[in-house]
Amino acid sequence: MIRCAIVDAKAPVSLCADEGIVTAISFMELLNDVNNDNNFVSFEEFYNDAIKDAISMKEDYPRWKASSGFSFFNYPFLLDSHAKGDILKIENMITMRHELQDSFFRAMFIGVNSPYLHLEVRRDNVVRDSVAQLATKTTHDLKKQLRVTFVGEEGIDDGGIQKEFFQLVVKEIFNPNHGMFQNDPESRLCWFTKEYITDNGVLEEYMLIGRLLGLAIYNSNTLEIPFPLALFKKILHTPVGLNDLTELDPELGRGLKKLLEYDNDDFQELYDWTFQIQYDGPYGNRNTHDLKPNGASIPLTKENRSDFVRLYVDFIFNKSVATAFQSFMEGVYSVVDRESLIVFRPEEFQQLVVGCSELDFKALENNAKYEGWEEDSPIIKQFWEIVHDMSIEEKKRLLFFTTGSDRAPVGGLGNLSFVIARNGPDSDRLPTSHTCYNVLLLNEYATKEKLEERLKKAIGFAHCGFFLL
Repeated sequence: MIRCAIVDAKAPVSLCADEGIVTAISFMELLNDVNNDNNFVSFEEFYNDAIKDAISMKEDYPRWKASSGFSFFNYPFLLDSHAKGDILKIENMITMRHELQDSFFRAMFIGVNSPYLHLEVRRDNVVRDSVAQLATKTTHDLKKQLRVTFVGEEGIDDGGIQKEFFQLVVKEIFNPNHGMFQNDPESRLCWFTKEYITDNGVLEEYMLIGRLLGLAIYNSNTLEIPFPLALFKKILHTPVGLNDLTELDPELGRGLKKLLEYDNDDFQELYDWTFQIQYDGPYGNRNTHDLKPNGASIPLTKENRSDFVRLYVDFIFNKSVATAFQSFMEGVYSVVDRESLIVFRPEEFQQLVVGCSELDFKALENNAKYEGWEEDSPIIKQFWEIVHDMSIEEKKRLLFFTTGSDRAPVGGLGNLSFVIARNGPDSDRLPTSHTCYNVLLLNEYATKEKLEERLKKAIGFAHCGFFLL
């Protein structure tokens, strides 16, 4: 006999005390394990919104951390990436609070000690300045809440400035001239330079870049980093495969899949290969690598082609970048607690870090809040009419102007706190924003045409910097 329990998210029920629900979840865990091995349905089919909405973070989180009693966090397949992001935020906020308290105590007995991790950078040297300052920071410093200042600008960082900071960092790091990563022209994705690096200076740079990524995750910032899913799999120690290579390098991936599928009699003639491969080095040079010892003398056959592909994938994602990736990982985990990521699948972790590229402004409108306006105020109606008629690039500029990022958070724009506040009567002033709090300030412009002209001019200045008004 199977007992079914219906969970009503609005009902004040103690889920962990319901034996039927606990038993059902244990059964669901078995189904999830089977699905993970066979991919019958998408892992997202196991998400349970009713449970997500009904559980209490304050009650469940301590049980999970203490391994005391039943906790829904021990069954992460039930929770979507947004809920798991909330778990990570709780972890990080607790750590930040501890570091804040410790800094006050250290200040009392040792002397001046900043309660924040403060980076002061120049816009035209953002990576160099960041790396130089991070190299001197202790583990305790990295666990503090981040504050960023741009040299020559007056803005106070309550979250908005660091959003732009990380965007500038990503733009510079992945510039091909920087030489740290290689870009595939078809997928437009990047991977570590295929070179077994031994230079300690270069390895330290990869470690500090990993530290920057860790800081973004730790401080809940999304990054438009052009990495494939394979990066997030490797960070979570999940095996990578041919599908991951196809995402990164579609041409090579298609070729290897064709190799595995080809069964005509002319196989040996067509694939007159050995276990020695050629690849592009970091400076445009062609290098060779033996997938097996004396690979140049081992011919490729139908019998060993699966081994050839497996070793090829392993070379691209592991062996060729071993030292660089290890240093990068050390940088990430110098900030982010390794144990706090165990609830994530690689796909969910990627969404947490990268955010959502799909911009649903209808969802943003439905979730918007207003200060000094009503939802049916004429200017609010005009504003959303203008926004929905914008091009995608204009919408991205509006999002960046208001929030400091042109990406949607995990779960989409429907999960973004977005406020439109009244800034006075009709005026020639441009709209302004508080990016730290995702607040757009609008005057009560006399006409829709004036509102559109002022708004589009303002978002055109989105990268002008941060100043106090």
